[in-house]
Amino acid sequence: MAPSRWAAASALAWRDSCPGEWSGGDLARRMFALADVYQGTKVTHDRPPYAIEPVLSGNAMVPVREDVAMSLPFGDLLHFSKPDCEQVQPKMLVVAPLSGHFATLLRSTVQTLLADHDVYITDWKNARDVPLSAGRFGLEEYIDYVIRFLQELGPNSHVLSVCQPCVPTLAAVALMAQDKDPAQPRTMTLMGGPVDTRIAPTVVNELAMEKPFEWFRDNLISRVPWRYAGSGRRVYPGFLQLTAFMSMNLDKHFAQHRKLYQHMADAEAEAAAKIRDFYDEYYAVLDMDADYYLETIDAVFQRALLARGELTHRGRTVDPSAIRRTALLTVEGERDDICAVGQTAAAHTLCSSLRPHLKRHHLQPGVGHYGVFSGSKWETQVYPQVRNLVLAMS
Repeated sequence: MAPSRWAAASALAWRDSCPGEWSGGDLARRMFALADVYQGTKVTHDRPPYAIEPVLSGNAMVPVREDVAMSLPFGDLLHFSKPDCEQVQPKMLVVAPLSGHFATLLRSTVQTLLADHDVYITDWKNARDVPLSAGRFGLEEYIDYVIRFLQELGPNSHVLSVCQPCVPTLAAVALMAQDKDPAQPRTMTLMGGPVDTRIAPTVVNELAMEKPFEWFRDNLISRVPWRYAGSGRRVYPGFLQLTAFMSMNLDKHFAQHRKLYQHMADAEAEAAAKIRDFYDEYYAVLDMDADYYLETIDAVFQRALLARGELTHRGRTVDPSAIRRTALLTVEGERDDICAVGQTAAAHTLCSSLRPHLKRHHLQPGVGHYGVFSGSKWETQVYPQVRNLVLAMS
């Protein structure tokens, strides 16, 4: 489809270089709107910018700067520093999903958190760009990265995990508690994560269960081509994950693209920009290391090892009941069709040693999976739950 997309892009370039009657008439505008929508429906492997705007912190608008606090082969610890902020704010580590999209998908989550926190994020790298010499990256390595990043933040920090990494984040905090690590976070917020996929299975859970583990290993794993830095590395390609996500709500995505076309045809630039910006982000994918993907399918979705008390890390059983100092907040969306109600709340049962005042749960009405961490309800109803817990424990 690349040649036809090139033709559409060429037509748009001609329009931009020759403004006049053809670019402004109703028929021409509709034709170019169709070309614009078509050429934009392409997968890219380029990480979009975070482009975090100045935020209100205290009584002033302060600029935000991105700094790499720690760089590791498969991901960076990215710090959104606020040099002009006079307040000392609690450090918050945002553990982003590694599920086919870049961590920039949590841009609005970070933007909201920055008002009251000193925010860091796990900025995962595209596995196709990581050379074989960097070694493997599986579920154990993911847990190691979370622990190292929390240790970098130091004592009295906080952690917030979104979606799939709720399991490795809970495991990391449990291991730190077992080791009496002084960098154990003061609070742990788990949002829409598959802690126990046996509860109210969703379409995602059923897809993971309807095929044996060997099917995923034999049919979904590819080797990175020679022209990339990670040549030879076994990966789960990001475009496959994107296809799976889109197939779950295909009618919705078609409807959104029809809306995009109509907004552009009607010269409604602001409305069109909102939809286009979302899909520019959504179509930017990264490849996952095969070890991480397959181990997540096996340990999290098929066997639910953490929920069963059988997850091990470097030969040691992960014991969430060892967590005694870290306050727990779980957040779920009423309409979440990826991680059903109850799957994240299962963390409260696992963290059995936490006293009642250190446990909170928030069920957000009227939102699906993405509404838990993005959008107006996240900003006005979910985020205050996170902020209040952090304030109480700081």
